[in-house]
Amino acid sequence: MTIVRNLTPAQVSMALGKGTCDLIDVREPDEFAAARIPGAVSMPLSSFSVADIPQETGRLTVISCAAGGRSMRAAEQCARAGLTVFNLTGGLSAWADAGLRVERER
Repeated sequence: MTIVRNLTPAQVSMALGKGTCDLIDVREPDEFAAARIPGAVSMPLSSFSVADIPQETGRLTVISCAAGGRSMRAAEQCARAGLTVFNLTGGLSAWADAGLRVERER
């Protein structure tokens, strides 16, 4: 069994604020267009490829989705391939519940 470490919305927000985090959102394009965490990059799980995941020294790679299920599946794929990635606990829902900024479709 592959172990993926979870990060809280506060931990991810701090890393994004410092510019030390790549945030990958694996929700589908329509979900991403409707609402997203500022700075997130869309890589839908339906066409997800571990080869596309950035792995820069000194940066965290965090995967998110709506509630944490899809992002954990993607993170486990990455971990099995030898990449170090983290899962955003609770996804966009937890992020919004924490009062953090969400960009929404206008």
